Formats: sequence, structure tokens, C-alpha cells
Amino acid sequence: MDKKATWDRFYTENSSKTTAFKNFEWFFGFDAVRDLILPLLQTKSNPDALLQILDMGCGTSALGPCVYKHSPVPVRVTCADISPIAVRLMQEHVRSKAIEPHSLSSQLEFIELDCTQLHKHFGPGSVDLIVDKGTTDALLRSKEGKGKAGLVLKECLEVLRSSGSLLQFSDEDPDARLPWLETEALQEHGVKAADVGVQEVGELRGVVYYCYQVTPRPVVKQ
Repeated sequence: MDKKATWDRFYTENSSKTTAFKNFEWFFGFDAVRDLILPLLQTKSNPDALLQILDMGCGTSALGPCVYKHSPVPVRVTCADISPIAVRLMQEHVRSKAIEPHSLSSQLEFIELDCTQLHKHFGPGSVDLIVDKGTTDALLRSKEGKGKAGLVLKECLEVLRSSGSLLQFSDEDPDARLPWLETEALQEHGVKAADVGVQEVGELRGVVYYCYQVTPRPVVKQ
């Protein structure tokens, strides 16, 4: 599940099954997590600039567009996916729906981007919030993708502001995910690069989901 061709095929086949576009949601939709995301945006409000939000591995989910639509503060939402098929489908869908944001200065874009190479699009310390709904899960459950999952986390920590956050939504139990996150967030010499927390999202269709929040630690200059 870490291969671009796999996702191109998935979105091509999924879109060909119906003439009308329908968002495909991994796990759950925006309403399940809006009370976790929207209040967090208000705590990060910057009156001088748009908040930079990344929906990483967006696929054809409505999550990113819903954040753009409902955010109480001005945001620039970048929905990024490795599949150009998914990006094209979302661009066409959003164009046809003409979504109006709560804040008229908010912006929304869709780009093709490998999440192991976030630095190619975002500068260091430039992103306020990264939302990961199932992307890391897909990598961790692929034998060849486990190394990529660690690289993705390090890329996220590189592009996040010191006041920023990474939200990983997952059905993986904290007993497994928290130790992995703690280990991957270590810098050289065992210094922690981030703090990690977890809260339960809720039970949906018999499965319990969690929100893992990763917050970069300020860099201490020697």
C-alpha cells in the first residue's frame, strides 16, 4: 500500500463504478473529528497570516475541503496525495461544487506530493497543522512501507512550526502506536524532537479510533 501505482489503480477503479463523484472516506468523515480540529485552529490563530494546513495523503476524502469550509479562522488548506488521479478528481469536484469558506480569505489547493518529500513543497517550520487520516496506517501495515512511515514523521516534524501539531487518526491501539511514535521522534543522542499524546475519537462501526497528537519541541540552541 506504499506504491503510487496501487493508489492510481484504486482511485481509477473507484471512480469508474459510478457516474456521480462521491468522496471516499477512510475510517470516518469530517463530522467525527471536527470538534478536535476546529478548536485547535483557534489556538493557533495568527492575525498576520493564513494558517497553513496540510491534509496529508488526502485521497478523495472531504476532510480537507471541510476544514477549508468550516474553519473559523483564515486558513490555506493544502490537500496532498501521491496519486495524480485522486488530485484530479478532487480538483474537478471542488470546482463543480464551488465551496464557500467561512473566512473569505481562506484558500484551498490540491497537489500531487509524496509524503516522504514534504520538504519539496514546504519550507522548514512553515506548517501549522498536519492531518493524517490513515496514511501512516497504510504505510505501517505494508512490509516495505514501515521505513517510509518513520521518514514521513521526520518530514512532518521538519516542516511544522514549533507551535504546530501533527494529528494522526488511527485505529491502532496506543500500546502499539505510542512507543513507535516516541522512538521515531528521537533525535541523535536520544534527544526528544516532539511530545506525543493520545485521545480517543470514539467507536465507529465497532472499531475504536484514536487521535495521536505530535507536537514539535522547540529547538534549543547551544
